[in-house]
Amino acid sequence: MLDIIPLKKAFLDELNSITNLSELQQLRVKYLGKKGLVTSKLKTLSTVSPELRPAYGRAVNEVKDYIEEEVKKRGSLLKKEEHKKRILSEAIDMTLPGKFTPFGREHPINKVLYEIIDIFISMGFEVEEGPEVEFDYYNFEALNMPKDHPARDMQDTFYISEDIILRTHTSPVQIRVMEKRRPPLKIIAPGKVYRCDVDISHTPMFHQVEGFMVDTDIAFSDLKWVLESFIHSIFSVETPVRFRPSFFPFTEPSAEVDIGCTFCAGKGCRVCKNTGWLEILGAGMIDPRVFEMVGYNPELYTGFAFGMGVERVTMLKYSIDDIRLFFENDMRFLKQF
Repeated sequence: MLDIIPLKKAFLDELNSITNLSELQQLRVKYLGKKGLVTSKLKTLSTVSPELRPAYGRAVNEVKDYIEEEVKKRGSLLKKEEHKKRILSEAIDMTLPGKFTPFGREHPINKVLYEIIDIFISMGFEVEEGPEVEFDYYNFEALNMPKDHPARDMQDTFYISEDIILRTHTSPVQIRVMEKRRPPLKIIAPGKVYRCDVDISHTPMFHQVEGFMVDTDIAFSDLKWVLESFIHSIFSVETPVRFRPSFFPFTEPSAEVDIGCTFCAGKGCRVCKNTGWLEILGAGMIDPRVFEMVGYNPELYTGFAFGMGVERVTMLKYSIDDIRLFFENDMRFLKQF
């Protein structure tokens, strides 16, 4: 029995140094586990002389009960302490300043797109939309670009199948609207378009606004007034505008529309190739062949159409020289707008 007393004292010394539940569990296993010190004493009971066995067994069991009770008490105390620490660590300090969550801002592309739409709505235009996955017929053929037409090479196209593509411009909306409605028409068609092209001024997906006007007496002068009014609204009334002869298969005559360079104010720089001018959009009078495709009488109706890239307008409006900045989501760039 004398070897039981040091065992109890050793347990108490170790128990006083316990600081957490993990250490307490290890201590319990050390003394009361299958190979624990107290358990080992019980296993040697058969080797004790018969006259001492009852007293020895009683002494070992008393120590075992004592250790179990002390482990239970200390475990309860440690659980309370850990719970208290967790409450203190997770508590909300009402005296601390609140966390600032920055407000989101309208993306510059959307900002300019909505501004473009508002300008044309103020001129009396309606807004129409069409599918981004389009039939070849609406994207090319109905716009006077039949199969193997060289003008198709002007637009690097994403083909889903032989007759289904990702639209390369929003001009198919013009055909879809004219198929369903009769003049007078005054429509803009904003939306996403897709082309196999990527560099500092092109991306595979970009935004475009197509516009057209059809009636019995539409002239090139109407187109000129609409576009000059738009440009002076989106930029400034001092912005110089010029029309250059060009070619588009769905308009005749066709023109490229330039504005005075927004980077150098028309003085000449690397961006405008020292010309002082930057192209902003294409336009022209709707080709009679397009009217025939939708069942309009080209002898009765005339009209104009124009198309612009929203990213292009945004870059010129804010003097941005790399289109990829719009898609990098760099807050330092986006916060400027």
